[in-house]
Amino acid sequence: MSLIEEVMRRSAHERTAAMPGPGISNVNVRAASRPPLAPTPALPENFVPVQYKPAPVDPAAMERNRVLLRVPDVAISRAYKILRTRVLHRMAANNWYTLGITGTAAGEGKSLTAVNLALALAQDVNTSVFLVDLDLQRPQLGAYLGMTYEHGLTDYLTGQVNLDQIIYDIGVKRLAVVPNASSVENSSELLRSPRMGEFIAALEAQLPRRIVVFDMPPLMVTDDVLAFAPRVEAFLLVASQGQTARRTLQNAKEVLSEMNLMGVVLNRSTERNDSPYY
Repeated sequence: MSLIEEVMRRSAHERTAAMPGPGISNVNVRAASRPPLAPTPALPENFVPVQYKPAPVDPAAMERNRVLLRVPDVAISRAYKILRTRVLHRMAANNWYTLGITGTAAGEGKSLTAVNLALALAQDVNTSVFLVDLDLQRPQLGAYLGMTYEHGLTDYLTGQVNLDQIIYDIGVKRLAVVPNASSVENSSELLRSPRMGEFIAALEAQLPRRIVVFDMPPLMVTDDVLAFAPRVEAFLLVASQGQTARRTLQNAKEVLSEMNLMGVVLNRSTERNDSPYY
């Protein structure tokens, strides 16, 4: 995973309509679904987070998959912190709490981006994070982290288990993971189901300040993103240098035109900033 960059610039119209703040370039920002609130206060010192099922992870798998916890690359860490800060600013400005990560096709790095962004967000002491594997046809999060677990999201959506059986603690403060091990064909139907609505509502009730990061399927491969879009307040689109065609990226932007696309993350960029400071 190399340095993350924004690759889409605002048009003149978008610059006029954009919310202020140092962040990801706006593509189309609709009105926030919640009324504006005062800035979220810091968590109280005596706050005790909900305890989730422990799930061991494999350090070797994380290192092999370039997960942030096991990658001692300063440039990568700095890039994700910059992305984290811009995401937090934009989401706070619009009172958003849910973020979908998608790409145009398989292999662009959207799952790794979701994992590493969630880890970076959890480093903020006032933010708790749920990382959810919503790629129901090709789940990847558990494999990226080398997780050992019994049940996943599909088991919950099909009524086989309860919520507390699919949320896991992997040993990272302020981060809980909802993996998925079972692929399904009727994924878009499950994403529209009442059971999914109950799942989202339950996550929203868990913590006083939390962001839910959804690892979504590729946008141009299935209709899952469109099916789930009404439940997501903002999106990041992942592109891969040397793989994602400009025309494909433009088509994806048009598909997401009715949603809050915060910006595009460029994966596998050949440009780096290895300076020890700034």
